[in-house]
Amino acid sequence: MSQINRIDGGLVDRTQKLNFTFDGQTLEGYAGDTLASALLANGHKMVGRSFKYHRPRGIFSAGSEEPNALVQLRSGAYQEPNTRATITELFHGLEATSQNHRGSLKYDFMAVNDLFSSFLSAGFYYKTFMWPKAFWEKFYEPVIRAAAGLGRLSGEDDPDIYDKGFLHCDVLVVGAGPSGLSAALSAGRAGARVILMDEDFHMGGRLNAEILSVDGQSGHEWTRQAIAELSAMDNVRLMTRTTAYGAYDHGIIGALERATDHLISSSDKPNLKKPRQILWRVYTERTILCAGSTERPIAFGNNDRPGIMLAGAVRAYVNRWGALPGKRVAVFTNNDDGWRTATDLAEKGVEITAVIDSRDGQPPVDVPNGAAVVMGGRIVDTQGRHGIRSITLSNGQKIPTDCLAVSGGWSPNVQLTCHQRGRPTWREDIAAFVPGGELPQGMMVAGAAAGNLSLSSVLQDGHDLGNQAVSDLGFNPTAAVAAISEEETVGISAFWYVKESKARSWLDLQNDVTVKDVKLSHQEGFRSVEHLKRYTTLGMATDQGKTANIPALAVMAECTGKSIPETGTTIFRPPYTPVAIGALAGRARGKDFRPARLTPSHAWAEEQGAVFVETGIWYRAQWFPKAGETHWRQSVDREVTQTRASVGVCDVTTLGKIDIQGKDAAEFLNKVYANAFAKLPVGKVRYGIMLREDGIMMDDGTSARFSDNHFVMTTTTANAVGVFRHMEFCRQCLWPEMDVHLISSTEQYAQFAVAGPNARKLLQKVVDSYHDISNEAFPFMACGEITVCDGVPARLFRISFSGELAYEIAVPTRYGDSLVRTLMAAGEEFDVTAYGTEALGVMRIEKGHAAGNELNGQTTAQDLGMGRMVSKKKDCIGNTLSERENLNREDGLSLVGLRPVNRSDELKAGAHFIAKGKAANMTNDEGWMSSVAFSPSLGHSIGLGFIKQGNDRMGEIVRAADPLRGSEVEVEIVSAHFIDPEGERLRA
Repeated sequence: MSQINRIDGGLVDRTQKLNFTFDGQTLEGYAGDTLASALLANGHKMVGRSFKYHRPRGIFSAGSEEPNALVQLRSGAYQEPNTRATITELFHGLEATSQNHRGSLKYDFMAVNDLFSSFLSAGFYYKTFMWPKAFWEKFYEPVIRAAAGLGRLSGEDDPDIYDKGFLHCDVLVVGAGPSGLSAALSAGRAGARVILMDEDFHMGGRLNAEILSVDGQSGHEWTRQAIAELSAMDNVRLMTRTTAYGAYDHGIIGALERATDHLISSSDKPNLKKPRQILWRVYTERTILCAGSTERPIAFGNNDRPGIMLAGAVRAYVNRWGALPGKRVAVFTNNDDGWRTATDLAEKGVEITAVIDSRDGQPPVDVPNGAAVVMGGRIVDTQGRHGIRSITLSNGQKIPTDCLAVSGGWSPNVQLTCHQRGRPTWREDIAAFVPGGELPQGMMVAGAAAGNLSLSSVLQDGHDLGNQAVSDLGFNPTAAVAAISEEETVGISAFWYVKESKARSWLDLQNDVTVKDVKLSHQEGFRSVEHLKRYTTLGMATDQGKTANIPALAVMAECTGKSIPETGTTIFRPPYTPVAIGALAGRARGKDFRPARLTPSHAWAEEQGAVFVETGIWYRAQWFPKAGETHWRQSVDREVTQTRASVGVCDVTTLGKIDIQGKDAAEFLNKVYANAFAKLPVGKVRYGIMLREDGIMMDDGTSARFSDNHFVMTTTTANAVGVFRHMEFCRQCLWPEMDVHLISSTEQYAQFAVAGPNARKLLQKVVDSYHDISNEAFPFMACGEITVCDGVPARLFRISFSGELAYEIAVPTRYGDSLVRTLMAAGEEFDVTAYGTEALGVMRIEKGHAAGNELNGQTTAQDLGMGRMVSKKKDCIGNTLSERENLNREDGLSLVGLRPVNRSDELKAGAHFIAKGKAANMTNDEGWMSSVAFSPSLGHSIGLGFIKQGNDRMGEIVRAADPLRGSEVEVEIVSAHFIDPEGERLRA
């Protein structure tokens, strides 16, 4: 029989039947159902197993706070684990399976853990798996990892599409319950741009789940009219299935929209080209948080059985979905709201077997016919393994029931108010935390989220804050008044757990944390709320303790003898509910992970069969293999040898290029560079080093002066963006009075290095003849604007990174492909070679030039042998802190060259230097190898590295130890300049 627990009423569309499967069984639901409501309607109470003890678990709530009903949706590559059935909108063909069991759901082999629960209490991992030490990696960890976790990923690439977007509005209303609708109506009627978002697929919040009237009509009818009015406003955007998951700086709200999760089954997914989920960044002037509140349970013996649910959820399933959680329902409450569940269900004809109220006194409402009422009562135990069958009271009375509705009060959803380290405050009258005074920028809190729990106050609060928000922004509120509703009683007497219970009383249902675990945490010294969380795993689940945290804090407070506000609460962090990694990535996956930049010579390099490497977001030719070359080293060795013997061409467009202009340009460079630039002659290039404010090397490069007020700076490829941002900060914030302007011109020019003894001869065939580039007219470190190939504008720099006679020639990017082809054609008579980044790296190591491996964010100019370049005749960024004593120690690090004593040995970057005869440990560590290469010019491996007092230890033999990779090589400390130490070649 299908839908055996479906009753009349509700908001589902009974004309649209939807078939779905759960654990392979075909079931039936209606449009408007969630997976949870459809399962209940079909009589399924048990839906999963708990994390540690594998105890049976049933549906507990009706929203995103659900700790139990975690299922796996879809199959194959579309498989999605740990999905809350309570917010999964039912669609035709939905495939769902239970998870976290070995064997069947009903007969789980791992349930044997529950028999050993006394040995598996809080902290047992830390106490049990410490000895013997060798067992951890080989035995303990593999077994624990195999048993841990809830659902399982498919292991295949996710075929779904995700996207990102940006939204802007005047007022963002988070939550479309009664306060949210009221706030959106006020703001929208005033003409403000409004976004109203709600994580549910039906707006209305509690009005859809309650038998309440608003403005003389049913709550859901008032909701329908409010949504219709908002939909008709051009200035209002309604977003269902959208969760605001984080509050960030500058009033920005992160939101996740489940755009197509509800539309189609996985078998048809390939035909669906729309994004499954969209991650929105919402920019708003005002945010009105109307996130409502979450009901709390009460802990008592065996309170985790399937069929034990939150009272508000029980009446939601009955009122909204027409799904009956049980035929005989009992209620356990400490507040007036719990009684509403009893009266609502009684009006639907459901049998109420008992109402147990922890408070003494008279019932706050009329007692449902036939129900046993126990004021001042306690439930101490329950019976029923796979579903509750009865409850036992503290007086020994047993009451049969197949559904127990529990209400321990309501906790305002304050999470978004705390995402910038705001702390909530305690309100004794509602026994809950409410938002504190430090709210994120532009945020207001209305309704139940602010601690106003009656419907009339919620409607009024939303209306007032909507008007306040638009008034703050200069809009004129309308004269409309707030909707009116019936009054509710909201009395509560805090009651957290039943002390008389002998059986285990559960707090965190997903992670199997009990009252006893919290007391054990206190007993063993873990008394901070943060320590409690980590020691017991409380709240470290998909629901993030939404139902468990406050009762657990109450237990801890009792143990410490403090009040709950004195005990405090953990920090709430984004996201509010789980966000898929795919949504965070959006379309940035695979080749679209980030934009790919291609150099101007890319097409030509592809034609030459180049092997490419990603350098930042650029694709650069790594080497150019020729016929007969079977190993990359053969290609690289050839490129180095040919370049040093004749001439080579390399695309260096990726180097950062910054155009600097203005009458104060020279003085500006003088301040950002450590060495002097103010008096650099026009037509000259100077190598410069840049320090961070703490005196550490930030970047190096060159700056060429083309006129008194015009410089062109080059930076390393990796630091191009960082250096430009740094300089813009200096220009705008440190020295705004300076007449200087910056623009990144990296993409505007194609630039090629032409290096080798025949570099000048090659360029003379390309540079227009009326430009004299002889050694006398265009010496080392010269620059100038020239033309090439009969009038094409170009820039020429005589600089060298390879240690050879070398130039860099730049043309507008559109000419880049043509220029490389022209250079290669003109160089045929010189046996020109194209060389890639590997050969470039080999030659720079042979010459002793520092690069990214040496500029790693922890080295100084002193370490690099450039201490004298930090001018003391002027001020510059980082100058003062570069003089710190520890950065200028006599036994400090020095950049040196290293070569193996046994020339056949291979050096490895990352090896550490240890003196001969000493153990290879950090105590004896003297430095590290930063860069290595095989030098075809020398015929053996060489390296650069940092070692203590390196300049005073030339010729000394030390060990380059690499225990991680199991190697150790004796190396000789030598000059970092392996090739042409006097620089005669580059000045030729």
